[in-house]
Amino acid sequence: MTKIPLAWLQLKREKTRLAVALAGIAFADILMFMQLGFRDSLYFSNVRFHTSLQADIVLINNQSNALLSMKTFSQRRLYKALDLQAVQSVHPIYLDYTAWKNPFTGRSRNLLVIGVNPAVNVLDLPGVNENLDKLKLPDVVLYDRSSRQEYGPIASEFDQGKTVAAEVNNRRMKVGGLFTLGASFGADGNLITSDLNFLRMFPLHKQGLIDIGLIRLKPGADATTVTQNLKNYLPRDIKVLTKQEFINYERYYWESSTAIGFIFTLGTIMGFIVGTVIVYQILYTEVADHLAEYATLKAIGYTQNYLLIVILQEALILAILGYIPGFAITMFLYDRARDATLLPVLMSVGRAIMVLILTFIMCFISGTIAMRKLRSADPADIF
Repeated sequence: MTKIPLAWLQLKREKTRLAVALAGIAFADILMFMQLGFRDSLYFSNVRFHTSLQADIVLINNQSNALLSMKTFSQRRLYKALDLQAVQSVHPIYLDYTAWKNPFTGRSRNLLVIGVNPAVNVLDLPGVNENLDKLKLPDVVLYDRSSRQEYGPIASEFDQGKTVAAEVNNRRMKVGGLFTLGASFGADGNLITSDLNFLRMFPLHKQGLIDIGLIRLKPGADATTVTQNLKNYLPRDIKVLTKQEFINYERYYWESSTAIGFIFTLGTIMGFIVGTVIVYQILYTEVADHLAEYATLKAIGYTQNYLLIVILQEALILAILGYIPGFAITMFLYDRARDATLLPVLMSVGRAIMVLILTFIMCFISGTIAMRKLRSADPADIF
């Protein structure tokens, strides 16, 4: 016959207390999941553009901190990179934020405009390559179908075959196609247009001043080596980065130079502390209510270590049973958050394991603290 663990018998005896404990642990797990989910979606959403760049090396102004605050530099710096034998081609990119007037409501909202040379596809994004020819037409843009609804039902109208046009920076632009990039913490919507259309749209943007320079290397060339050579060759006002360094550069900005990353990390810590306190209160009450029984067990020969193991088993059971509903509710909330924010709030295996480990640690710490009450269970007190 299978023996039922004493720890489980203890926990299920007070069903209301068990339910409260599981609800508390689930709440703490949900809080940690949501904070980590939003933090990671922040990082991921803000580097999707960087990841899509079809380049080996990226040039930016040395004073640029992140995509939302890029500084321009002379494209002559970019074309100077062609002097190196390992460089195959170079491609300038223009970036700027401006107002898009919703053609249905007339309300304006800022979005990111990306200007590229339509002769070569430099963005590995769905919908870009097949629509490059349309960008060669004057006053034509590609609209990000993942932009927020505040810009208007642009994608659905276009999919129905309707002509869609809107004012962008006080210039009427026609939507020639759709692509998919997605909203970020820096931009709720995105447009792609040709470099010529970009300069028409931003007449104050001086021709020859670019925001990002992309470099493609010849097959077999080592990006790290060429990057170092370019750093030595180009003037100091240019920052030379491999594509991965460019991605890390943006991520580091959001991690360390803004309060957002700190806030989400603090929220995770607070969830951990809340869960620890809740589990401690439950286990402490459990021990206090059954102190006489524990003393009796000591009197008939059970060791202190055995009883300590029982408490830790209770903590382990609470961790597992509380994690399951917390995980399930989080998946539902992630789905709702994606619909509401259009941010990539997704569950990952790494995060699921991390929160599970944090839950175990949380409950173990609570059990360890609650053990101090168990030491006061003296058999002499009940005889």
